Amino acid sequence: MSRTTENTAFACLHCGLEVLPLSNGSYRNHCPRCLYSKHLDVAPGDRASSCKGPMKPVGMRYKSGKEFQIVHRCTACGVMRPNKIAADTVQPDELEALLRLPTT
Repeated sequence: MSRTTENTAFACLHCGLEVLPLSNGSYRNHCPRCLYSKHLDVAPGDRASSCKGPMKPVGMRYKSGKEFQIVHRCTACGVMRPNKIAADTVQPDELEALLRLPTT
């Protein structure tokens, strides 16, 4: 799947915010207000998951080479996935929510 295909607007499954695509060459896979995501992938970027459940942010971690990551747990099937946080895409509401997450 291409970044162009991935970089689309979406409505947050948790809070309903309409999340617009980024225009800086990056893309966002989580809501900047509540940090929830959607269970779309089996392997990163494949969009092959049949679950499609909400992914709750349950922590934050730092991984060398990948920078900071939000750790999500699917509320439907329980799978856990880390997702990179691009520092240049962090918005004020998102920063507040990130700082409330426990580090893992």
